[in-house]
Amino acid sequence: MKGLKIIVLAKQVPDTRNVGKDAMKADGTVNRAALPAIFNPEDLNALEQALEIKDQIPGTTVTILTMGPSRASEIIREGLYRGADDGVLLTDRAFAGSDTLATSYAISQAIRKIGEYDMIVAGRQAIDGDTAQVGPQVAEKLGLPQITYAEKVVAESDGKIKVTRRLENGVEDVTCPLPVLVTVTSSAPDCRTRNAKLIMKYKHALSVSETQNTSEDYIQLCNDRPYLTIREFTVNDIDTDASQLGLTGSPTKVKNIESIVLQAKEAKKMTPSDDEIDNLMKELIASHVIG
Repeated sequence: MKGLKIIVLAKQVPDTRNVGKDAMKADGTVNRAALPAIFNPEDLNALEQALEIKDQIPGTTVTILTMGPSRASEIIREGLYRGADDGVLLTDRAFAGSDTLATSYAISQAIRKIGEYDMIVAGRQAIDGDTAQVGPQVAEKLGLPQITYAEKVVAESDGKIKVTRRLENGVEDVTCPLPVLVTVTSSAPDCRTRNAKLIMKYKHALSVSETQNTSEDYIQLCNDRPYLTIREFTVNDIDTDASQLGLTGSPTKVKNIESIVLQAKEAKKMTPSDDEIDNLMKELIASHVIG
């Protein structure tokens, strides 16, 4: 079987484990500057599925596509450290404030710009939105069949893939011809760790925007080693309708925001005695916490 061309959709997301009162802006968008940025967890699961296919089929290439500000190239480097072959950063102020509809439109146009592909793999959902809509919407815009909730993806010799899906009441095996879009759930295997040799190879990889703040020596290094240049698409590089981008192309609007910060008000120390546990249970039942 010939090598496959796989595109992995990945997103740099704010770490929702560290949400505070400044996490949201007044217009309803996420204040990403107030939160540490991480590689979306389920996108890492998706990357691992792509890398496993690359391990199985010689000649397979894995390209990471991410949409975000220039700092989002950090997750492309993370992908390169783990075994991806290259990456594309889709970045422009015109994309700011995009909901899932506008995001999937921009990503689908970027995929058309990339060109030939056999498979698109993405995480089921991003932890900053939890909508699970972008992957399926991209498939619809590209006219591709889609398989969601994938736990295992295996490429077969007849130009098809076999996918094991994790559903609410069990598992399901599905076979589908290529090309196809697959979304991967968190029950799939965790992504492999960074490879030391790949870190040394790609640690100086930068996007076009990032190279603007570098020295001439670095530019010469990129010229000598083309693999260090992370490709970058702006709104001018892809064929788009401006009315479908950013806030203008986003029918989803935030009506109201409420920031809730939980604080501990009372604490009670107990010894592991039967009497104290019995008294605690009575208190919880009396206050209707349990029972």
